[in-house]
Amino acid sequence: MKDHEMKKSLLLILAIAFSVNYSIAQTGFNKTFTRADSLRGTLTPLRTCYDVTYYYLDVKIDPETKWIGGSNTIQFKVVNAFRRMQIDLVDNMKIEKILFKNKPLKYSREFGAVYIDFPQKLPSHSLQNITVFYSGQPKVSHRPPWDGGFTWTMDKNGNPWVAVTVQGDGAYLWWPNKEHQSDEPDSMLISITAPSSLSDISNGHLRSKKNLGNGWTRWNWFVSYPINNYNVTVNLAQYTHFSDIHINGEDGDTLTLDYYVLPYHLKKAKKQFGQVKTMLSCFERLFGKYPFYRDGYKLIDSPHSGMEHQSAIAYGNSYGNGYRGRASSKYGLMFDFIIIHESSHEWWGNSITAKDIADMWIHESFGAYSEALYTECMWGHDAYLDYQNGKKYGVKNDRPIIGVYGVNYAGSGDMYNKGSLVLHTLRSVINNDSMWFAILRGLQDKFKYQTIDADDIFNFINEKTGQDYGYFFDQYFKHTRIPELRITVIKQGDKVTARYRWRADVKDFKMPVKVTMAKNKYEFIYPTTRWKTTQLGDIDPRDFRVAEELFFVDVKLSLSYLLEELPVK
Repeated sequence: MKDHEMKKSLLLILAIAFSVNYSIAQTGFNKTFTRADSLRGTLTPLRTCYDVTYYYLDVKIDPETKWIGGSNTIQFKVVNAFRRMQIDLVDNMKIEKILFKNKPLKYSREFGAVYIDFPQKLPSHSLQNITVFYSGQPKVSHRPPWDGGFTWTMDKNGNPWVAVTVQGDGAYLWWPNKEHQSDEPDSMLISITAPSSLSDISNGHLRSKKNLGNGWTRWNWFVSYPINNYNVTVNLAQYTHFSDIHINGEDGDTLTLDYYVLPYHLKKAKKQFGQVKTMLSCFERLFGKYPFYRDGYKLIDSPHSGMEHQSAIAYGNSYGNGYRGRASSKYGLMFDFIIIHESSHEWWGNSITAKDIADMWIHESFGAYSEALYTECMWGHDAYLDYQNGKKYGVKNDRPIIGVYGVNYAGSGDMYNKGSLVLHTLRSVINNDSMWFAILRGLQDKFKYQTIDADDIFNFINEKTGQDYGYFFDQYFKHTRIPELRITVIKQGDKVTARYRWRADVKDFKMPVKVTMAKNKYEFIYPTTRWKTTQLGDIDPRDFRVAEELFFVDVKLSLSYLLEELPVK
């Protein structure tokens, strides 16, 4: 890269860093970001100059030594002509060589960034590929799936049991790639060589399996859809397999259901995994056809609680309902949380994927909301309300749901419970279920197999409703507090009035909300951040209610009784 091009890149990084710091000050984040964060999270010209079209990951995994080694071929389209590009691999993993047209390339490393220099400029719109050879002992996950890395353990019979989980921490912990959620390959081949006593279950369709004759077997899995890096997975164990099929209710297409479990879990798995078909029927009716029919649907016995690896979901919920036997609602104990929640990510997270991890709420808020919708599918609207409102007890309101862009920093863990409640609140505000469910399905139809950001979601909802909900999105997603409804009910003689306003971070916050205009009769009022007064019907102030089961708000209610006429002095 020429000196003036390098200077432009550095200025861009500095400009992004400045905007990030400003964003933190405005939204309540209190964190200092490093050069390594920017290298990981920022789309500099060294990354936007190319678009990944295909990966061929070919890796040998040795459970005994906890070592992996192999290569990844990266096929890419040149967007803008360049001589230098950035890929990513953590610095504890050794790069042995990088080949381009069978010749080694020069490269340098900075934290997890790998800068590759070509002997001549690659022309725009050309299709190129490089192969990165690497090896090492990848990071061990100490708290999977929340902590990224490999899990090396044993089943109860003493056989190796290996899994990998890298959401948030990144796939570059174990294989070289363009480590940014915005760029997905169109397809991918995953070849895993493992001891012949073990099976490897990865993403996609099993294309072939070859015994290498030296105690090792290679498993070749082909992913025929776009896939995000963190979803690429390995599961090694002495699995037993059973299968089923699901028929799509709209076009009659057949989806293969494959289950890989430890032999001593087989009986329990055959019973518990019966929930998969009801889940698929519900979600296909709500969100559209399962997005990965060619690659099938798999549940795989896992040594951790679970993870939404595309078409190869890791399952570790002990074959019981709830989340490891507990839930915040009685209805949560009527289904297997991991089957329902992780499967919902096939739509929200795997088909539609956030460009930046700052928008991970797109995965988790819609995923958590899907649990409530499944409850509604199975047991009705009252059960949905019970399940949804049980989530209120898990909300912390510690920081915003949307994280900080450009530094690989997600928002609050509230993206689960609070995010689900926010979507529930928006459904109540729109107050038109046919429109609401058309929006959910419309999002899937428009953005299938794409990476998107928050504005794509917000603009789509505004367009479909014909309303501007910017005030709503800003308050609930970009600020920490939920809006506070201050309301005083005043009885003076036979007259009952309500005086109310919103207290919110967004100055023009104006969300409508339902209250009891008469006893047990709910109607909308339209508060703003300025005081308003509305006359109520025949109601005792003590019977006044805000429909808090429909709206996630902080209600500050007070009652006041006044003399009908002031006494004459």
